[in-house]
Amino acid sequence: MKNLNHKKKFKINKLFLTFFGFILAAIYLLPIYILLINSFKTQKGFFENILSIPNKETFTVENYKNAFLKLNFLRSFLNSFAITIISVFFILLFSTMAAWILVRTKTKTSKVIFCLLSISILIPFQSTMLPLLMVFKKIKLLNPIGLIIIYIGFGVSFSIFILHGFIKNIPKELEEAAAIDGCGFFQLFFRIIIPLLKTALIFVSVLNVIWIWNDFLLPSVVLTDQKWKTLPLMTYNFFGEYSKNWDLATAALFICITPIIIFYSWAQKYIVSGMTKWSIK
Repeated sequence: MKNLNHKKKFKINKLFLTFFGFILAAIYLLPIYILLINSFKTQKGFFENILSIPNKETFTVENYKNAFLKLNFLRSFLNSFAITIISVFFILLFSTMAAWILVRTKTKTSKVIFCLLSISILIPFQSTMLPLLMVFKKIKLLNPIGLIIIYIGFGVSFSIFILHGFIKNIPKELEEAAAIDGCGFFQLFFRIIIPLLKTALIFVSVLNVIWIWNDFLLPSVVLTDQKWKTLPLMTYNFFGEYSKNWDLATAALFICITPIIIFYSWAQKYIVSGMTKWSIK
């Protein structure tokens, strides 16, 4: 009887969690659904009913064509792509090296440095934005190079915090055996540590890619040259002071999120694996 009652409770809990999961998924997917259906509507169709599926009178694909041209998509996409890839590459490189050294160097200094890096995650960007911008203006280091440096600075602390836990799980004996076989510092790092951190690095890279790709505030204050505008910045062109082109804006926004959705779909298994491993550190 106890086993039967236990099975019934388990089934009820499972059904409840499944139902709750569907509700939660629907809440998260609703904005994307609204964005998608309205991207195929005329301006008139948008204002009539934002929740309705476009009909014969309101359906149009011209929004995507016009948004693509107004976004200067190829140029702005390459800007976003270059800034994101370069920033994430150096974030991963520096944070992995730093986390490795901090884990293997068990001194008071390394513990203090790790604590300071962890605490720095709590400092909001808005509190450092103006001083940071003033410094970069004085040294004339704005536009893509300055933006990439700032992204690296803000991204490294959080990445070190995550990678620190993963590296702790790597047996030190592997490194000692490799060192005995003649591996130098860089060989040890790139041939032993990096391959063992594949899942963790993909997990960290996904978090940083999503953040950097979707960022609007930082590029808006650092990128002063029009030719370096990223996709999120270019979508701002559809929101004027007196009028808003919602039909074109919805199409532009959906174009912007499509690359990151594709990337996230590819990396999803690594995210789940990374979160599972990190949660048991």
